[in-house]
Amino acid sequence: MPRYSIIIPAYNEGARLEATLERVLSCVSLRNWGAEVIVVNDGSRDNTADLVRAQALEHLNLRLLENPGNRGKGYSVRNGMLNASGDVLLFSDADLSSPLEEAVKLFAAIQAGADIAIGSRWVEPDLQVHRQSLVRQLYGRIFNVALRIFLGLGFKDTQCGFKAFTRQAAQTIFPLQKIERWGFDPELLFLARKAGLKVKEVGVAWSHAEGTRISPLRDGMRMFLEVLQIRWNALSGKYPLQRT
Repeated sequence: MPRYSIIIPAYNEGARLEATLERVLSCVSLRNWGAEVIVVNDGSRDNTADLVRAQALEHLNLRLLENPGNRGKGYSVRNGMLNASGDVLLFSDADLSSPLEEAVKLFAAIQAGADIAIGSRWVEPDLQVHRQSLVRQLYGRIFNVALRIFLGLGFKDTQCGFKAFTRQAAQTIFPLQKIERWGFDPELLFLARKAGLKVKEVGVAWSHAEGTRISPLRDGMRMFLEVLQIRWNALSGKYPLQRT
C-alpha cells in the first residue's frame, strides 16, 4: 500500500500534462515517497487520457481514473480521493502552481498532528513568485469575507489547489461533499470544522499560471451562490456529521 496518494484533476490538459507528469513522477522517485499518482480525467476532449495511458506503461505507480463525462474539479478531486490507496492523500492542480516539492510542508503538518493541511498563498506572501492580477486578488479578498460571514471560515486562503488529508479525514468528509465545481474547497473546510478535524494552513511557494479557465466575475458569482448552497445544506441537515 502506498504511503502517499497524489491526485491530479485534469480537463483538456494535453498541452501541459506530459511535462507535469514528468515533474511529479521525478519528484516522487527522487524523494522515495512510495506514492501512487492518480490523474482524474474530467471528460477531456483532447489527448489528456491518452497521455496518461502512455506514461502509465512506463510508471506502474501512475493510473488514470475517468469521470462519467465533464463533472467539474470538485467531482474529480472527490473521485480521486475516494479511489486512492494511500495513508496521506494530496491533490494538486495540473499546472503545478505550487511545485510538488512543497508537499513536504503539508506532509510535515500532518505528521505533527493535523488531519488536513492546506497550502496557502497568503500565510507567507513573499513565497509567491508570480502573483495574480490585482482584480483577481480583489475578488479573492471579497470571497474570503463572504466565507467568514456565511460559513465562519477564518482561513487566509481556501482556494489554493494544494491540500493534503489523512486517510481518515478524507473518508469522513468527501462522501458528504455536494459541490462539484469550483466552490468545493470551502465546503470541504466547512465539513472539516463541523467534524472537529484539525486543519493547518501552511504557506507554500506559488506562481500564477497563465491560461487559467476561471473567470473572476462569472465563476466568482457561481462560487458565491455555492457558498449559500453550503449554508443551506447545513441548515437542512444534509451534512450528517458527528464531531470527532
